[in-house]
Parts: sequence; structure tokens; C-alpha cells
Amino acid sequence: MTWWAWSRGSVGRLVAKERGVKRPTIADIARRAGVSKGAVSYALNGQPGVSEATRQRIIAIAQEIGFNPNSAARALSGATANAVGLALCRPARILGIEPFFMELISGVEGELSARSYALTLQVVADPDAEIAVYRRWWGERRVDGVFVCDLRVDDRRVPVLEELQLPAVVIGGPGHTGTLASVWADDAAALVETMEYLVALGHRRIARVGGLPGLLHTEIRGKAFVEAGERLGLEQSLTVPSDYTGEEGARATRRLLGAAGRPTAIIYDNDVMAIAGLAVAQEMGLAVPGDLSIVAWDDSALCQLTHPPLTALGRDIPAYGAHAARQLLAAIEGREIGAYQDETAHLTPRGSTAAPSPA
Repeated sequence: MTWWAWSRGSVGRLVAKERGVKRPTIADIARRAGVSKGAVSYALNGQPGVSEATRQRIIAIAQEIGFNPNSAARALSGATANAVGLALCRPARILGIEPFFMELISGVEGELSARSYALTLQVVADPDAEIAVYRRWWGERRVDGVFVCDLRVDDRRVPVLEELQLPAVVIGGPGHTGTLASVWADDAAALVETMEYLVALGHRRIARVGGLPGLLHTEIRGKAFVEAGERLGLEQSLTVPSDYTGEEGARATRRLLGAAGRPTAIIYDNDVMAIAGLAVAQEMGLAVPGDLSIVAWDDSALCQLTHPPLTALGRDIPAYGAHAARQLLAAIEGREIGAYQDETAHLTPRGSTAAPSPA
């Protein structure tokens, strides 16, 4: 078995390299084996010049210390990485508390592991850093393809990935993905369903605590919220932008509930902000759902553990991730793929929504 064939079975160690672990070298192997660097090279590449016993000893040491071939040499050889990448431009602290990404990654991992692929995850500070990661990963053949999350309006990442010809699947849409494949869900339809439900309960003043401005799904939800509010003849339909954190969700809620003519219902763009909003309402002496109804996006176990449990929009997030992984593996294989529409989030009414108080 050649070194190149063996190395493809150990690509999971690339993740350790991304975390800053010092990469083992041929010199490390030579020092431990007590041979020259040339002998190590001969052994790992299946060339004559060393005994079979020495070759096996060198390979065993390389496996033990997690040695991988030089990335440039791997790129020139045309060998695959058997890994895909996900770069996220989100604060790491948010990823640790937001169930959506954990469920999405679990679905991706389930599909990848069945094909002996690894997932390389990197958190980046801004879009420029994310683009730099894509260029490095592809130039060094660290990954065979990438997932793109948090699609933006006129997203600069799309033309870069097209130029690199790096297989990619956008998790988001519809539209704004250029020639890249995508997996998306109809957020506008889900939001309209929620507003019609609240109006049917008797609510005429509905607010929304939105996600990060500039993200395509935030803009789609915002546009649908305004249009539905006008069509349904609401007295008030106000959106306050936020960033998906509990702190900002709480701050936005205080602003809405402290104003004259406060809303009788609030829709939150994720579960973490909705839970924070529930705490603020109770802190201000408002009864939920008597004085205020609350609806959360991205139904999760957290939504069912609050008192009262939260009415929420939910879909099978792990399946969403699995669909994206299948699309990306197909793109890596060179198959023609396009946009895949996943299921629309459905509303599950619970104890946090009811008809507004007559007062």
C-alpha cells in the first residue's frame, strides 16, 4: 500500500491541524525511527531502498503521530482529501448555544460519515477571512467541497467560489446563488402562516425581532412580514433587528414592550431570542399568553422546556443538513445538481399564544 493510499484514510487529522496543533514532519518520523529523512520518504512512497521491516516500522510511526503528506504535493498528485469544509462567520459563543447549527451539523455528519468523509469546521471573523479560507483550502486540496451558510444579498462569496470551481452547496435561498447548487426552504410562506394564525386569534399589533440584517433569509422574512401586515390590515407591524443572541433579543423585547401601543404578539427569528423575550415579559409583569403571545423560529427542545412552552415554527433540521450533504457529495462526483427545495417550516401551537386580553 502506498503512502498516498494510506493518507486518504487519515484525513480526519486535518481538523486537528486547523485547531493549531503542530503538524508532524518527516524529520519527526526519522528521529523516532532512527533513520534518515530519505529513508522515510522511500518507505512512505513505496519505493525501494529500505527493508520491509523498516518500511512497516516507519509507516506505523507515521500513523501514530498523525503525519500527513505535504499539502502541495497532495494537490499536485490529484489525490482527494475525503473532507468537506464549513466556514462560519458567526461568533463561536453563539454557535455553542444555538441549537440550529448543532442539529444542522449532526445531519451533515451522519451523511458524510457513511461515505467516510470528514467535516472540517472553521469559525471566521468576517467575509474576507471566509473567502481566504476557501482559497487556502482549495489551493492546498484540504477539502473536496464546501458548504456555504448565511447567504447574503449580493453575496461576494458566490462569484469567488465559481471562479475557483470549488464544489459548493449553499444552505439558503432561493436565488442569489449564481451557478452554485443550493438547499432552501420557503421562509416567506412559513411567516405568512404564522401571521394569519395570530390574526385569527385576534391580534392586530404584531412585532418581529429579526436576525442579522443583510442575511438573505432575514430580508425574505422581513419583506414577507411587511407585505402580510399590509394585506391583513394590521394596526402595527414593526421589525426590530437583532443578532440571534439572548442578550440582544432581550434588549429588543424591552424596547418593544416599553413603547406606547406595545405589541400583543412578537415573532422571534430564533428560539434563543424567544426564550429571552419570554423572560423579559415575565420580568415586566406581563402574562404570557394573556398579555403577550410569543412565537419562535427553529423549534427545539428548549422551546418545550419553558413555562409556558413556546409556540414555534419547526422543521427537521438534521434532515435539512443531510440533504445538503447529499447535494455536495453529488457535486464532488461531478453530477449535475441544482436547487433543492426542502420542507417548509410548520407551526406548532403551544401555551405561549392565545387571544389577546381585552384590556
